[in-house]
Amino acid sequence: MLFDVAAVLSPSGVFGGVAEAFGVHEISRQISAIVETVDPSTQYPSVFGGLFGGLFSPVGSGAGILSNASPHPSDVTTASSARLDPFLIPHLSGNETLDRLSVLSGSEVAPFVAGNRAEIHRLLLSPPRASSVATWWGSLPRSGQKTLASSASEVVGNLDGVPFAVRDKANRLTLSRSVSQLEISIESGIGRAKLVEKRHHLDILTQVTKTLERESGKPQRQLLTLDPSGEVRAAVVVGDLATADYVSYLVPGMFFTVQGQMYDWTVIAQDLQTEQAGWLKTLSSTDSGLSGKTAATVAWIGYQTPGVLDVASLDRAQIGANFLGHAIQGIRAARVGAQPFVSLVTHSYGSTAAMMELAKGGMTVDALAIIGSPGSAAQSASALGVKDGNVFVGEAAWDPIVNTAFYGSDPGSTTFGAHRMDVAAATDPITNKPLAAAVGHLGYFDSGTTAMRNLALIGLDQSALVSTGSPADATRTLADAR
Repeated sequence: MLFDVAAVLSPSGVFGGVAEAFGVHEISRQISAIVETVDPSTQYPSVFGGLFGGLFSPVGSGAGILSNASPHPSDVTTASSARLDPFLIPHLSGNETLDRLSVLSGSEVAPFVAGNRAEIHRLLLSPPRASSVATWWGSLPRSGQKTLASSASEVVGNLDGVPFAVRDKANRLTLSRSVSQLEISIESGIGRAKLVEKRHHLDILTQVTKTLERESGKPQRQLLTLDPSGEVRAAVVVGDLATADYVSYLVPGMFFTVQGQMYDWTVIAQDLQTEQAGWLKTLSSTDSGLSGKTAATVAWIGYQTPGVLDVASLDRAQIGANFLGHAIQGIRAARVGAQPFVSLVTHSYGSTAAMMELAKGGMTVDALAIIGSPGSAAQSASALGVKDGNVFVGEAAWDPIVNTAFYGSDPGSTTFGAHRMDVAAATDPITNKPLAAAVGHLGYFDSGTTAMRNLALIGLDQSALVSTGSPADATRTLADAR
């Protein structure tokens, strides 16, 4: 049977706007190849048959859009089947699962997600590039976007490249549903082992719920990432990621979990955002170009950090590096035409993970702050994908991790080539406020410290104002600001 692919790919067809984004002939050849070799109606009977039951019916039946007319030779082939199962939809965006989701009707999306948990899990672990996701999402009709955000919220909420407000809403929906399902399951009287497991999982999600609570007068919070499987991955935004001029991602190290540290990590992100907002106000007093500029911070626990048993391995760093790369690609893809200044504030094992991705070219950022680092796979700051050499290193007194170079070269050594970031007690040369020292492995994030002052300025592209602990600090003024 011959069929007219153009009809399928028209704005009114099932594929809507994806044809323009991915190329009509490329799509049609893939459809042709699949329909030519497989009879899905007999090999893959499913609940989705109804969607495609009339898709390939002959002209004159009044139901199908594929016909026996004479289409363009490059767009047709013969086929023994009269149906196309969603499991066989060709790759449009580089990811089969997204392609399948994009052609299902509203009532079929939720059953597909529920029945293909393994594929959904693989998609979240290894998603397409954010730019491809952004193109795919933009090609969907508004009604299709709304359906997927509701019926496949776990997928949409975790796809870098989808607009942030959509992801926040989808992730909050996933959170609410997951909590409700766990509560019902616990109340139903399950076995002891399962009961302990589900209570643990519920406690993790309860921490996320608590983290999203917004204090009066404080910036908004967005749930940027929520993968509810396993120990849970999550990221919470303080501020508006869609409009902020400066965006700082806080990347944690060993022993950080969503259950144990999501709330506190977000408080730290809020403290940093508050510090940055204060500096923007101060800087705008002499630079009108900074008036009205805003900052957002991201408390990112987007990977499973290592514990005591696997801290010597770089396996989790490699996984975290990949997730972080996708996250940064996501903001680049979502902010095309209005790129913010993006910085990474990386701590401990998180700095090692971040530098792995920066060294291999998986992402590029505008500034990088490395604190409490156990080492870098890259041999020098120049080998990292950081613009204008904006790489800064801070090392606190009594921090047992710094200078170990456990995972490679020492970022704090002079040969590495990073800028020194002072974290000792000092007086701010611009505001004249006394600043406390960072002490130990976690002291970098205490409010009122030199470390937090400098982290804020690094994220605002004010490298000239970052203190180094040298006599030159006393001479720094607002006139040095960019």
